[in-house]
Amino acid sequence: MPNRTAGGKAKSLSKGFRGGGSAILQRLLRGAEKVLGLKGILALIKDGRKQWRIPIETATRSIFMMFVCRLGSLNALEGVKSSRWWSSWIETSLPSADQLGRIAAVTYPNTVRAAMRKIYDHLKRKKAIRPWFHGLFALIVDGHESHASYRRHCEGCLERKVKTADGKKTQYYHRNVTAILVTPDFSLLLDAEPQLPGDDEVFTAMRLLERMLKDYPRAFDVVLGDAKFTDPRFFQLVTSHGKHVLTVLKDERRDLIQDALGLFKAMEPTWVSEEGGKAVRGWDHEGFPSWPQCGKAVRVILANEKTKVRRQLNDQVEELTSNWLWVTSLPKEMIGTKGVIRLGHDRWAIENQGFNEAVNRWHSDHLYKHHPVAILVFWLMCMIAYNVFQWFFYRNLKPAYRAKVSMLHVARILASCLYQALPEAKLQPP
Repeated sequence: MPNRTAGGKAKSLSKGFRGGGSAILQRLLRGAEKVLGLKGILALIKDGRKQWRIPIETATRSIFMMFVCRLGSLNALEGVKSSRWWSSWIETSLPSADQLGRIAAVTYPNTVRAAMRKIYDHLKRKKAIRPWFHGLFALIVDGHESHASYRRHCEGCLERKVKTADGKKTQYYHRNVTAILVTPDFSLLLDAEPQLPGDDEVFTAMRLLERMLKDYPRAFDVVLGDAKFTDPRFFQLVTSHGKHVLTVLKDERRDLIQDALGLFKAMEPTWVSEEGGKAVRGWDHEGFPSWPQCGKAVRVILANEKTKVRRQLNDQVEELTSNWLWVTSLPKEMIGTKGVIRLGHDRWAIENQGFNEAVNRWHSDHLYKHHPVAILVFWLMCMIAYNVFQWFFYRNLKPAYRAKVSMLHVARILASCLYQALPEAKLQPP
């Protein structure tokens, strides 16, 4: 679709989007429909209503658009209900905030997961997902608390006692374990599992992985986690399915840490690097029998990293030193010390590209409807919108355009489409 400039010459949309939000939003939806079959994917989502006036497709498309445009709430979405643009996307009027919340509460989460899996299948088939230099696909799992309250609660809320100035109070909160697939270009949020009363984070992650090992059997080679996942239950589950594990190793009381540090003191570094102002020395040894609960010998990697930073306060250069320990089932013949250290640091992608991005930019922690099913459904729908937007930004926009603008800038252009199509307010005389 050409974009007319002031001189009257047609300009391709691939060189920019001066035509406003409508042009880029139409391109996103057309591209997603052509490559992913977006409308067909969203049509996979079903709900449990016996009689309905609003089709589930209308609700899912509306929620998807709310997240893609990052409006932040159902009320903000309802604020653009009169936009003429809705007729081309949902082919009817926009449901109200209360209606969307009630529909989400009876939506089947597994059908949303099926839609997300379909997106992954299309991206994989189109060669949009590629591994790192070491050839491995890494899946990161981590827990995330979406919100907490001292007053509002539902049947799915977890409870804890919190010390306050007025004494101990019961706090209600929701928590989930989310899985994200890391690639060199962008990350994909693949699935989430809510933590239930009486479950710990490791058990919830195991329940998530058991489902993912069936739904995404070839999507990942190694599972990354923080120190809490250095648990024999977690290791045994993943390795029993032919996958590998890499987790942070903490707690100096562990015999495994004491044996590893004692051995590394007598060893020369197995890998040394000085790149980008960072000096790294790595020690690597496999075959440690000091963790018998795991059921097999493990490999331990130590990284000593020194980075020079210039302080703004006094313009002085300061050298920062950090030590990292990881334990893994990955053999040396599969990946070397450099690759393991790189994988270990990739675990932060779920914080930086996953939770921080989703919470601060995508408003995923907003309580759209305080219902356990609705909370999960809105989080999964946010993940779908996140994945589609990531694919569009990195695979549809040209590098020259991406170098000029940020993802937040593009998202604001998308939102402007809804506001540009609002009817002009007719002022009444006083």
